[in-house]
Amino acid sequence: MLDSFISFETLRELKRLFHWGPIIALGVIIICSIMAVLDSILWYWPLDTPGGSLNFLTLINWTVMILYNYFNAMFIGPGLVPRGWKPERTQDCAYLQYCKVCEGYKAPRSHHCRKCNRCVMKMDHHCPWINNCCGHRNHSSFTLFLILAPLGCIHAAYIFTMTMYTQLYNRISFGWNSVKIDMGVSRHDPAPIVPFGISAFAVTLFALGLALGTTIAVGMLFFMQMKVILRNKTSIESWIEEKAKDRIQYYQTDETFIFPYDLGSRWKNFRQVFTWAGSPEGDGIEWKLREGCHPFTLTIEQLKQKADKRVRSVRYRAVEEFSGACCPLTKGVRTLFSTPCTEEPRMKLHKGDLVLATRGLKHWLYGDKLFEGELPEDGIRVRGWFPRRCVVKCVSDSGSDQSDDEKKTR
Repeated sequence: MLDSFISFETLRELKRLFHWGPIIALGVIIICSIMAVLDSILWYWPLDTPGGSLNFLTLINWTVMILYNYFNAMFIGPGLVPRGWKPERTQDCAYLQYCKVCEGYKAPRSHHCRKCNRCVMKMDHHCPWINNCCGHRNHSSFTLFLILAPLGCIHAAYIFTMTMYTQLYNRISFGWNSVKIDMGVSRHDPAPIVPFGISAFAVTLFALGLALGTTIAVGMLFFMQMKVILRNKTSIESWIEEKAKDRIQYYQTDETFIFPYDLGSRWKNFRQVFTWAGSPEGDGIEWKLREGCHPFTLTIEQLKQKADKRVRSVRYRAVEEFSGACCPLTKGVRTLFSTPCTEEPRMKLHKGDLVLATRGLKHWLYGDKLFEGELPEDGIRVRGWFPRRCVVKCVSDSGSDQSDDEKKTR
C-alpha cells in the first residue's frame, strides 16, 4: 500500500516536467551544455594540458549543480500548509484569513496559490519555469539556481566565443599558408583541425545567444530575489508593505506599519534561507520576529487591506460579450496590445453579468463575478481580467448619471 502511494506521488510530481516552463528551461540548459562540451573539445582539448582539463571539469560541474538545484526547487517544493490547519489558540483565528478551498486558516506568511490550489508556506511567487511555487522549503535551491545558471552561461559563452574565433582564425591562416606553399615557401604543416562547418558555426552562434540572454534575464531575477532575502521578505510581502504605506497615507492615520520579520541584520536574514544543513530555519508556520512586533502584525495588516479593498471596489455590469481570450482580437488595438503580462486568468463575460472590480489597468480590470449580487457561498470564485470596454459602472440607487469614465467605456 505504501509502495503504491509513493509511486502515485512520484508520478504526480513527474508531471511537473510536462509544462512549457520546464521544457524551455531544460531545453536551454541541455543545448548550452552540449554545445559547450563539444566546443571546449574543439577549442581547448581537455587531455593535453591541465588548463584544458580544469576547463572541462568546471563546465561539467556547472551543469551538474544547475540541474541539481533546479530539480530540488521543482520537486522538493515550497512546503504546503496542512489542510484544515488552525492555530493552537482559538482566539488567534481572529487575526488570520480563512481559506475555503483548503478548509483551514492561512498560517502567517502563507498564501493560497491558484495554480497549485493549496496554501503555500512563505510563498514568494509561482514560477512557471519550475512549474511550482517558490516558498519556504525551496527558496534556497531556487536562488542558487538563479546564480549558478548565469555563471555557467558566462563560462559557456566564453567557450562559444573562443571556439568561433579560433576556428575562423585557423581557417584563414591555413588558407594563407596554402598560398605560400604553392609559391614554394617552406613551412611547417599546421595542426589538424576538427571539422567546423557552417552548420556547426550557426548552432554555436545560436547557443551563444541563448547563453547571453539567460545570463541577463536570470541574473536580474537573482538580484531581485537577493534583495528580498536580505530583508527577510518575499515578493508578495514587499507588495503588502507597499500597500500598507499607501493605505495609511490615503486615510491619513497616525498608525505605523513595521515589517515584523526583518531581524535587523542582513546576515541574520540571510541565514533564515541559507543554512549549512541545506534546509531553511523554522517549520514554515512560526517565525522569528523583530523585537517589539506582534506575531500577527502582517496578517492583521492583510485583513485591513482586504476590508479596504472591499470598500474601494466598484461594481460593473457587462454590456459586451467577452470570451476570456488572453489577447482578444475583437476588442480594439489598445486592448490587444495592453493585455496584462501575467498568468492570472481572464474571465468570461456575458451581457448582464455583474462583476466587482478590485484593481485595474488603463484598458483592463480585474475582479470577481457576482452571483445574485454576492460572492458565491461555496467558495468557488470566478475571477480574472476583462476589458474595460466590455463593462459599465452600475448606476447608483439614486439614479444618478453615469460617470465620465463609464460613458467613455460605452
